[in-house]
Amino acid sequence: MNQDALQQRIRQLARERNALLIAHNYQRDEVQAVADITGDSLALSLEAARTDQDVIVFCGVHFMAESAAILAPEKTVLLPRPDSGCPMADMVTAEGLKALKEQHPDATVVTYVNSSAAVKAESDICCTSSNAISVARSLPAKKLLMVPDRNLGRYIARQVPEKDYIFWEGYCPTHDRLKTEEIIKAKADHPDALFMAHPECRPDILDLADHICSTSGMYEFARNNPATTFIVGTEEGILWRLRKENPDKTFIIPSHGLICPNMKLTSLEDILKSLQTLEPRITVPEPIRLRALTSLERMLAVPRD
Repeated sequence: MNQDALQQRIRQLARERNALLIAHNYQRDEVQAVADITGDSLALSLEAARTDQDVIVFCGVHFMAESAAILAPEKTVLLPRPDSGCPMADMVTAEGLKALKEQHPDATVVTYVNSSAAVKAESDICCTSSNAISVARSLPAKKLLMVPDRNLGRYIARQVPEKDYIFWEGYCPTHDRLKTEEIIKAKADHPDALFMAHPECRPDILDLADHICSTSGMYEFARNNPATTFIVGTEEGILWRLRKENPDKTFIIPSHGLICPNMKLTSLEDILKSLQTLEPRITVPEPIRLRALTSLERMLAVPRD
């Protein structure tokens, strides 16, 4: 079956199953093209919770499908590739976090949504790359334990310096491998370009950025800025929608290393099989789900700056 036929069959079967197809911004182009909604991990999970449809097909990685299951426990949440994990999320465990909390009982645990349900359950509040600064500012605690992304944590610390920080030494391997010399070369090759960087990048990369934001922020920045050329400091899957929404603008990926292999695992064939079998299903044990839900709900209650 060719790609067009696969996409048509997927859409037909999704209608029959009353399913919502959602795809993360880093997924393959053809997967984003077949999805009903594309976005970042939390936005997609919120869409999953809001929809009237019975089945959620989450084209992303494991922690994202878990978040959807936390927010929408009454729905069937499918992850077409259950082996699509997140190395950064795997760098912290609930047991490890418990041990660190015991060493710092006066710290408030702020956990990036790029984490497992079990880790969210051990946290006080969650954050995303787009609201992390607002979350940090909203907390009365002086000491914050930032989990698991040290790069996002250090970015927050620069913006909210009045707090004391403890950083879990996790990171996104894809963003962390971006090198300053690659950005310097891209800027030299495209002197009129603006460099927008994801806060999962290292601090030395962020020092070179014209704009630091989440993937959803990159769509907004590119759409609203009069510049016509942008250097993109995040996973290359974002290019599909950036180019679709801005056909008259140029988007440059500065490094061949900005590819997340886990995000590229899901294929159209995997989505079709998942719709046919209604497997693999992602569920979260109720005691963990309720505690993780509390961390997410606290985050959602924080006003945006």
